[in-house]
Amino acid sequence: MRGWLIGVILGTSTVSYALDVREIELRRLFEPTPAELRGEASGNIYIYDGLKDSDVARAMTDEFDRVDRMMFIRVKKTDERRDVRKNPETGADWMQDDGC
Repeated sequence: MRGWLIGVILGTSTVSYALDVREIELRRLFEPTPAELRGEASGNIYIYDGLKDSDVARAMTDEFDRVDRMMFIRVKKTDERRDVRKNPETGADWMQDDGC
């Protein structure tokens, strides 16, 4: 029983952590701070990991002037409602694969 409880707690904290990181990345993508913009202007590139394809599509339109300082990896595929699609065989999130 104790091991199960620890697993539940750790699993919950992992989900919470993933949501926190996504919120930070979305904020940085669409509402960058002056310091982040200065970093980009000086050549820094930020790697966004695990965002939805709908977020990336929005960035390509709304943040086009900054796109050359962004890299998107493990982009999650979404359906028409922007919900993350699941692999029917594994239940895992579907990720776009760029072949790298």
